[in-house]
Amino acid sequence: MRAVVQRVSKASVSVEGQEVGKCGAGFVVWVAAHRNDTPAQAEKLARRIAGLRIFNDEQGKMNLSLAEVPGSSVLAISNFTVYGETAKNRRPSFIEAAPFEAGKVLFDRFVETLTGLGTWVETGVFGAHMEVCAVNDGPVTVILDVPPSVE
Repeated sequence: MRAVVQRVSKASVSVEGQEVGKCGAGFVVWVAAHRNDTPAQAEKLARRIAGLRIFNDEQGKMNLSLAEVPGSSVLAISNFTVYGETAKNRRPSFIEAAPFEAGKVLFDRFVETLTGLGTWVETGVFGAHMEVCAVNDGPVTVILDVPPSVE
């Protein structure tokens, strides 16, 4: 699985003009599943994000995780295009992304695991056309990869 994590002061997601999810200070996480991923990768990615220390401490160092920032939360957005490959073409190939149903199962497992770790999580609508508004803080953007299973 792969995630692009953006530190934000606030964010929201809308589908067909209706807000379906939001967060205050925290992360917008763009999540994609690889075609060979299993629930183990989704769980590992959630643990890595929960422990990711990209909030500033009293000395201004990136040293604090979500759990250490009162009121922080996550807006998780499913986004298969994160696995877009452009090495050979200008038009991205998404062959490495998980098929719709498998991707949904893995995204749901990711959200369940992150929630189970004590993080408030809101989401968009899997597979829908979404409009995401985010106020980046920093900006701070980190890419996390949990390699897929080799079968």
